[in-house]
Parts: sequence; structure tokens; C-alpha cells
Amino acid sequence: MDHVRLGRTDLMVSPVGLGCGGYSRLGMRESKDSSTAEGVVKHALDLGINYFDTARAYGTEEVVGKIVHCQRSEVVISTKTMFRDKDGNYMPVERLVDSLEKSLARLNTDYVDVFSFHGVMPHDLDHCLEVYVPVLQQQIQLGKIRYLGITENFRDDPTHEMLQGAVPVGCFDVAMVGFNFLNSGARDRVFRDCLRHDVGTQVMHAVRRALSNPAVLMQNIEQLISTGEIEKGVASNDDPLKFLTGHPEVKSVIEAAYRYCRYEPGVSLVLTGTGSLDHLTSNVAALTAPPLPGELIEELDRIFGKVRSVSGD
Repeated sequence: MDHVRLGRTDLMVSPVGLGCGGYSRLGMRESKDSSTAEGVVKHALDLGINYFDTARAYGTEEVVGKIVHCQRSEVVISTKTMFRDKDGNYMPVERLVDSLEKSLARLNTDYVDVFSFHGVMPHDLDHCLEVYVPVLQQQIQLGKIRYLGITENFRDDPTHEMLQGAVPVGCFDVAMVGFNFLNSGARDRVFRDCLRHDVGTQVMHAVRRALSNPAVLMQNIEQLISTGEIEKGVASNDDPLKFLTGHPEVKSVIEAAYRYCRYEPGVSLVLTGTGSLDHLTSNVAALTAPPLPGELIEELDRIFGKVRSVSGD
């Protein structure tokens, strides 16, 4: 698998990253047994993935650290920290540093390649910039963090308001961005600025429930018709994506969804998460397949191009 540079960093990453959170959390959401999760991480390495995105909140840092430790110089580890306590108050800076230290311990490493604020909302950005960023920049000087990142809450901020403010500031090297063919708003609202400022991007939500479950997709379409974001005629067909799945170069909606994201200008890598070795194999195959035919992208954008209110969950 060819590697690409992650924005202005010196990190060379696979265009496919293993997302260690999401619904599956490497299979650990359904089972406390870590053996399945360990197998997924090992399989990812075998498939050529060198980018692993985890977080304290996911409960998968220890699994990642255990498996990739012996190949530490060959992999890129991205982890994240929450910045509010259980009561919703901003943490003191000491707890933020403690969160970093505990992540390093769980990951069995003395540095993390990308350390991000987790799920920042627009009203959180100023506090992160003014209070937390200077502290984490000190940790960069100490060699415990290589690059600073920020992640949005796509479900609650589907118009990318936070990232529109964060990317131009210049202190974030990597951004985690929600993007899929159901809501492609990041194309104009985030990726252009990321290209302009050479900020690396990791795409999340390429495939979520709406693009993996036909019933959920139809629910989303009905909702979007009611808001005027999709033309009414789209839902007159019981299979609004028949033009996609019936195309000879497309294997499934999921495969097409990954391919739609993979080659978007401004996208560095696309995250995929699963607790299944077979699913991971098929997802990597989709993300390393050629771009979707242009006429399919145009039709998807014709149908969903005005959607800005949903994330695909």
C-alpha cells in the first residue's frame, strides 16, 4: 500500500487508517475479551495499514500499544483526549497533561505521533486555543507529542463550524473530519482550507448506519425531503441508489462510499473500523480500489449535494 504525507507533517501514512473506536471499538464493545481486537490490529498491519487512531474514551489504547509496540518506528499512532469532566466542566490543565501521560502508558510508548482534542464543538474552540494548546505545545517540546490535532463532533456539528474556525489558526497539524456522500459539505467548508494551510486530514463517518443499512438510509432521505435538502422525487423509488449498485464497476453501497471519500482532494486518509477480519479485508479492498466513475460522483452530488444537517449515523 502506497503511503502519503500527512499534511505538513513528516509522517508518511497509509491512505487507510484503522479506526479503533466507532460502534465496534475493534469488537470490544460487545466483548471484554481483547483477543478479537488484537487480531484485528494484527490483520491491519498485515494488510499494510500503518495508521492507528484510538482514544482514551474508546478503551482500545492498550490493545493498540500491545500489538504495534514491536514495530513502533514503522507505525503512526493517533490518540485523543477529552477536555471536560463528567460534570461538563473544562478540565484543569494538569488533568489534560495527566491524560496524555496515561495514554502514553496504555499505548506502551514514550511519544504519540498525533495528539488531538476529542469532539470539539464551536463554543469549545477558544478555550482549547487559549488554555490548552500552549500546554500541549510544551509537551511537543518535551518530545511526548509530535503533532497536534483536533477532531470535530460531526453528529452535533454537521456544518463543520468548529473546523472552519480551527484550521486557519495554524496550530493544528491534523484534523479529523466527518465526510461521506450523504453529507459532502466538508468539500467546500473544510478541505479547501486544509489544502491551503497544508493540514493533514483523517476522514471519519465514511460509512455509518445510513450507508450500511438501507432502512436507515430511507429514514434519512425522508427526513431530508422534509427539510428540503433532497428533492422529493428521489424517494419515489424504493431503491434510490440503484444507479450506483447496478453499475458494473461497483460492488456495493459500502464499497462505493469508501471510494467516494478516498480520492477527494484534501483527504489524506480514510478511517475504517470493525471487529471483523473479513470486514477489514473488504474495506481495505474498497479503499484501495480505483476512484468511482465520474458520472456516479456527479449523480450522488446531484441527489445529496445540498445535505448539511445529518452525519449519516
